[in-house]
Amino acid sequence: MGAGHAHVLYRESGSPVHRLPPEVKITAMVLFTVAVVATPREAYWAFGGYALLVAVVAALARVGPRWLLSRALIELPFVLFAFALPFLGAGERVEVAGLALSVDGLHGAFNILAKGTLGVLASLLLAATTTTRDLLIGLDRLRCPQILTQIATFMLRYLEVLVGEARRMRVARVSRGDDPRFLWQLRGFAAGVGALFLRAFERGERVYLAMLSRGYTGRMPAVWQGAGAATAGQWAAAATVPAIAATIAAVALVLQ
Repeated sequence: MGAGHAHVLYRESGSPVHRLPPEVKITAMVLFTVAVVATPREAYWAFGGYALLVAVVAALARVGPRWLLSRALIELPFVLFAFALPFLGAGERVEVAGLALSVDGLHGAFNILAKGTLGVLASLLLAATTTTRDLLIGLDRLRCPQILTQIATFMLRYLEVLVGEARRMRVARVSRGDDPRFLWQLRGFAAGVGALFLRAFERGERVYLAMLSRGYTGRMPAVWQGAGAATAGQWAAAATVPAIAATIAAVALVLQ
């Protein structure tokens, strides 16, 4: 899979965050998220500290707030659920703007909003600074099971091929008078999906046999991984964010 296969969230740049090896960024993002999740929901100041860390990393990565916030709308269903908790929660209630709201529901809503938003923003920063190929390389270097990384590799590599083939099949059906919008033509649509599956399966068999004939032994060659693994200095630089987040979480747990 060539370097040109970059996902839609990736933003080309030469920032210090972009230059970090992928395994370093993946580890930092996961540890940061764990620290956020472990923080008590009543420690409001801690979430402000996490938000400041995210803002600093975004500035270093040259990712603007408008881009981040617009992509963070993916969590909108969880936001709607969080807004319903103060009305549905039980226990002690407090009056806000003439409405009797549950105290536990308010805490739960803030917990979902704060932790969910920080997790989404951290994931978006990882996606914005790391290509799909590098993400898979990073997972491979972190000893993620080979079967998972290779399935993901080939899925991403041939997804465009399958989409193009499905588009051509649809054009062929429409040119013969078929209109997939009508319910009674669902049988033809199902037949097309079955044919696409068979073609994908046969292509996968041919690709696998071609790989075996070229010496494939169940693991991608070292040349596929590009440059060497991260240095101690790169690990130390990336560890600053999760280390600060872990410190904030620890203090919040002690003060609880």
